[in-house]
Amino acid sequence: MSNFVLNSILALSVTQKASDLHLSSGESACMRINGQLQFLSEQKLLPHSLETELLSLLNQSQQTQLQQQGYIDLAYQVAEIGRFRVNIFYQQRGISAVFRVINHSIPTLSEIAVPEVLKELVKNTHGIILVTGATGSGKSTTLASLIQHINLYEAKHIITLEDPIEFIYQNVQSLIQQREVPNFEMAIDSILRQDPDIILLGELRNKATIQAALTAAETGHLVLATLHTSSAIQSINRIVDVFNGSERDFIRTQLSSSLKAIISQKLVANNSGRKALFEILINTPAVSNLINEGKIKQIFSLMQTGQQYGMQLMPNN
Repeated sequence: MSNFVLNSILALSVTQKASDLHLSSGESACMRINGQLQFLSEQKLLPHSLETELLSLLNQSQQTQLQQQGYIDLAYQVAEIGRFRVNIFYQQRGISAVFRVINHSIPTLSEIAVPEVLKELVKNTHGIILVTGATGSGKSTTLASLIQHINLYEAKHIITLEDPIEFIYQNVQSLIQQREVPNFEMAIDSILRQDPDIILLGELRNKATIQAALTAAETGHLVLATLHTSSAIQSINRIVDVFNGSERDFIRTQLSSSLKAIISQKLVANNSGRKALFEILINTPAVSNLINEGKIKQIFSLMQTGQQYGMQLMPNN
C-alpha cells in the first residue's frame, strides 16, 4: 500500500460519510458507515506493506513511542481530503490503524439538535460540564460545538488540552489556544497560570486528571471534559469510585459543589444517517445534596421530574 493509495482510501471514507476507516494486517480495509462496518474489497492488507505505510506517517519520536507502548494516537491531515484522528497499534496479526474522520467544519448546536439548555449551561463562569458516552457516540463533536458556540457569542480565553488535537478552531469573539499534550494532569498545573476562562479536556482518564479538573472548576474556571460512561448516574459513580474510601467523602463534596451538568449521549441510525440522543442531568440544589450524601441512585427520580430545569432521561430510539 502506497501513501497515494492510503490517501485515496481516506478520500473515499470522506465521500462515503464514514465515521472510521479500519486498516488491519491480514484483513480487508473496511469503513464504518452509519454505525455498520463495510468491507471495501476482498483484497487483504499485507502486514509488512501496511507497517511501512503507517510508520511513514510518524516521526522518529512517535515511532519509538509506538514500539515501546504498542500504540500511539496522532492527528493526520491531507490537503483537500480532510483531517483524521489516528490510532495505530499492534495486534496478534501485526500492525493496525483506525482513522476517525474529523469534519472540516464544526456543526452548530442546532445542527446536532442538542437540547436548548446546553446554550445556557456554557454561560456559566465556573464549574464542570461533562459530556459522556461510549466510544464513537459523538462526544468530541458535541464538545467542539459547545466551544464554537462560546467562540461565536462570548469573548473568552479558551485553552484546550487534547491528545491529539482534533477540530481546528478559528478565533471569532474568543481567543482559543489548542495544546496537544499526552499528560493532562501535568499540563493543568501550568494552565491555571495562563489566565484561562474556559478549559477543555479531551478526557478524564484517571484519578489525577479528575482531581485536577475539579480543582480548576472550583477556582473560577469553566471546565468541559468527557468520560467513557453511558449515563449521568454512572458518570458520578465512576468519578467517586476512582478514589479510595477515605477520599470519597471529600470528592463527593467537591463534585456536588462544582458540577454544573452531565450530558450523556449515544448515536442511533435514522433515515438521514445517524442522530444523537441525549440524557441531561442538571446539578440543582436537590441533586447536589444527593451527591454530597452519597445517595446517587435517588438522582434518577429527580431526573424524571426535572424537566423544568432542562433535565431529561435518554429517550427511546
